[in-house]
Amino acid sequence: MNPRTIPVVVIGAGPTGLTAATLLAQYGVACLVLERWESIYPQPRAVHLDDEIHRILARLGLGEKFTRISRPASGLRLLDRDMRVLAEFRRGTAIGRNGYPEANMFDQPELEALLRVNLKRHPAITLRGNAEVTALTQDGPGPVRVEFTDRSTGQRHTVLATYVLGCDGAGSLTRASIGSTMRDLRFAQRWLVVDVATDADLDAWEGVHQVCDPHRAATYMRIGPTRYRWEFRLRPGELAADYQAIDRLHPLLAPWTRHIPAEDLNLLRVAEYTFRAQIADRWRDRRIFLLGDAAHLTPPFIGQGMGAGLRDAANLSWKLAGVLNGDLPEDVLGT
Repeated sequence: MNPRTIPVVVIGAGPTGLTAATLLAQYGVACLVLERWESIYPQPRAVHLDDEIHRILARLGLGEKFTRISRPASGLRLLDRDMRVLAEFRRGTAIGRNGYPEANMFDQPELEALLRVNLKRHPAITLRGNAEVTALTQDGPGPVRVEFTDRSTGQRHTVLATYVLGCDGAGSLTRASIGSTMRDLRFAQRWLVVDVATDADLDAWEGVHQVCDPHRAATYMRIGPTRYRWEFRLRPGELAADYQAIDRLHPLLAPWTRHIPAEDLNLLRVAEYTFRAQIADRWRDRRIFLLGDAAHLTPPFIGQGMGAGLRDAANLSWKLAGVLNGDLPEDVLGT
């Protein structure tokens, strides 16, 4: 039996892939979304998006729902090692130029849950979890051959796609399949990421704090009513394993927690990340495209990593729909 042909296969069901699929479905384009994992990745990662990305979520039908799970922030402060303000970049917590607050804090698993539930409004989208893409092949002008394995059964499958969107993250198989490589922009730093929940009042400015200390650079922000995020640059030889207990972390948190006892701070997660700045040398090969972290990695200090992926989806989806529906010439995909 010959494999069936699908207009668009989206590889990866993170925010970028789900946004691209939903926007395409709004234009009547059928999509198959293949996700390696069975369900949402439970750990928080991205925590900020701006008013432009909020507007994209509203386009998906999620504007009010995202408002209910997010918290407007007052902007960004640069602080010295003594917590004195060096500069302040204000952001309006009411309505900005795009119709939404200019800085919004949120929990990524909650956003992904909204995006997944929203798929049910669009029968043109099929989401398949536990589906690991193993190969992409395109010969000549025809469709792309997509091979994937059901990780729960081991069964192998093949479909043909008129177009493929690689939204499969920093370790992208899609990027490798088109021979694209990441160009290093010479930024790589190891940081400790800490998520804490507490009912105590930290009484801190309701924005992002960036501590400009060459000895121990740090970031602090309030994510929700009781959730907080800290990031600390790790020194040579330090590991996340050194800070798995709240009593080890407490000295780092002290500039913000002050009088709050360590036992009142519920440690949700401690993880090490290497913040990188990289960009793929090619974002497209004929019918295969790269979006989001597959195409570009940015340090998180201004909170634009996830937003850049959603911008990719918004930029490409209407062009792709126009070509598939016969309303636009194919060369628009090169813009």
